[in-house]
Amino acid sequence: MLRFRVAVALYAFGLASFTQALPQTYELKVHRPVGSTECTHARIRETQLHRGLAARDVEAQNFVAPSYDGKTTNEYWSIFAREEAILRRELASLCSNANGLELVMPTPLVPEDGSQVILSSAGASASMGGVEVPPLEVRLIAGSGPSDNRVDLTFFSDGYLPEEKHQFFKDVKFLVDSISANQTYHSVAPLMNFWAAYTPSKQSGVGVYGLPLDTPFGLYRDGTELRGLYYAKPEVARAACDSLGSKCDYPVLVGNDQLYGGLGGEFVTITPSPINGPLVLRHELGHSVINVGEEYDGGYAYFGVNAAAKIEAHMSWEHWMTSPPTDGELPHVERAVMPLQDYAWTMLNATTPWKTTFQSAGTYARHLVRFSLSGLPYTRDLKVTLDGVDLGWEAKKGLGIDRWHYDIPRDEPLSPGNHEVAFWLQDALLEGSAQLCSVEILEFGYPDEFHAEPAFYGVFPTFSEKNETSYRPTNEDCLMRITNEPNFCSVCVEGLWMSLLPRVDLVDDSSSTCIYDAPTGRWMRELSVELVDLADRGTYVTSWSRNGLPLPEWANATKVELPDLYALGDYSVDVRFVTEEIRADPHGYSTGYSDFTVRHRCRRH
Repeated sequence: MLRFRVAVALYAFGLASFTQALPQTYELKVHRPVGSTECTHARIRETQLHRGLAARDVEAQNFVAPSYDGKTTNEYWSIFAREEAILRRELASLCSNANGLELVMPTPLVPEDGSQVILSSAGASASMGGVEVPPLEVRLIAGSGPSDNRVDLTFFSDGYLPEEKHQFFKDVKFLVDSISANQTYHSVAPLMNFWAAYTPSKQSGVGVYGLPLDTPFGLYRDGTELRGLYYAKPEVARAACDSLGSKCDYPVLVGNDQLYGGLGGEFVTITPSPINGPLVLRHELGHSVINVGEEYDGGYAYFGVNAAAKIEAHMSWEHWMTSPPTDGELPHVERAVMPLQDYAWTMLNATTPWKTTFQSAGTYARHLVRFSLSGLPYTRDLKVTLDGVDLGWEAKKGLGIDRWHYDIPRDEPLSPGNHEVAFWLQDALLEGSAQLCSVEILEFGYPDEFHAEPAFYGVFPTFSEKNETSYRPTNEDCLMRITNEPNFCSVCVEGLWMSLLPRVDLVDDSSSTCIYDAPTGRWMRELSVELVDLADRGTYVTSWSRNGLPLPEWANATKVELPDLYALGDYSVDVRFVTEEIRADPHGYSTGYSDFTVRHRCRRH
């Protein structure tokens, strides 16, 4: 049978159609030190759609994180609107110094199409608020669709010499594959693109002792400890990201170093450490993308879908709880306490052990000794004791001198009174490199008081640096609590979907096509929607209607045909994505929509 297609004009309306231009969306980014009414940075840029604006004039989110140099703690605001004037009003309400604040209005320099571009900085400074854009060689590492309908993560190079360019692209591919291929971000990967943007450096590596090297963004460590990785040139990083337009929703600065380091905030910083790089990256991206705070003890920022400041009858993650309370009752709080938390950041020496004491009430069933170390490659190098008893610490195999977090659980109660934990360096040759980063003691209640089993969702206490209590959904099922863990808890996974889906329309494209059947001499009309490829992540449910009347015979179809003779009319298709990873979607972000108006009959050409 001879059939051929003739493309005809598509009359499609509504948010879900990409055959016509979408309403422009603008984003205001504001930085404000915690406790201050004055802002330190503000800029407005064009961005892709935010589906929350279909129901509201403004969509806003904010989080708390260290500043680029770690010296202050900032609130970082991202506010979306369809009009610049609305964002200027929001700026005035957030910043008491709005009238005197320089408002940057960047213009993208990179075309939307193409998977590889080379951007010269010549002539770029004027459009980036007077900051020169570094030369960028941009490559697509992994992706599934157009940047104006995907969330784009872009990795920028720092400390890579020209002869190390190949290594940079290799490092980024390693990091991207590690977080998206099999776990963590795998289920949402079809909503994302991953880019690598190379800029040559004049020096290799990252700075130490607070001194950046001659690199594009100036990444450095505060000392030599394997902890935060700061950057000296935030204005250059902003210019580089803004120059890429919709290809840079979440920027990541990659420092050329093989040891632990990273930071969340305006920019995620990371190293391609073979052991720690992917672990730190997925944790820091959790802060930025899901917009959540910590779950581990000893932090200062607890917010988002995985945190609650108080106990309520209806916790925000109630729909995930294993045993939710009956109506009107408060949920059970798992019984635990943290008698010791110390970010020591101290170099160990073989002459005198590092010691500290703590008190236990003696009313808990078991306890956990948790600590992190660096510069200790072998088990023989260190002895860890509690009340003089060797805890049998063993170094992680293959770690080398990189940092690692260790847990030593002890299924016995601590006696009431004082206790002492000590770290004994066994090899004097390691002085100057062997470091105790942190140590804490946790005590847990009896089985009827504390659920330690994996996959149990309830209300677990978390203790801040001030020993203030907030609450989280699981014991230790989430990488936002245990960096060594490979996966988010279900609450954070759902939060990940709810953070990405507002920026992506499930309908990538839609079309109306005429098909001519030569043997019968009849024309057929084909209506189709191309959906974001989430087929192996869940199920799409589609519902069609014509002139307002449902068409159940087309249920769950993405492509339909009907005789052209009867095709004139108004058609719509509602799309819903169903996955076990989403139990609550109050804003309808897991849905999509497209409609068609067929006004003309098909014609021979």
